[in-house]
Amino acid sequence: MINLPVFAAFSQQLWNADIWYSLPLIIAISLVYSATRHEEMGAILKHALKLGLWIMGFMAAFFLLLWLIS
Repeated sequence: MINLPVFAAFSQQLWNADIWYSLPLIIAISLVYSATRHEEMGAILKHALKLGLWIMGFMAAFFLLLWLIS
């Protein structure tokens, strides 16, 4: 059974995390970089999605590395 006060505190902490500021940056960087490489909207969106996932994966791997070190 889930302890609701603990879950609520974790949920509140998750939504207030500064990591959410990275999402608009990842989206903007992916779209701008992809638009400089392609001209068609479909190709831009496909490349932006791949690049965004790559950036998030890199950030997650780096976070995991720092978490393991600490």
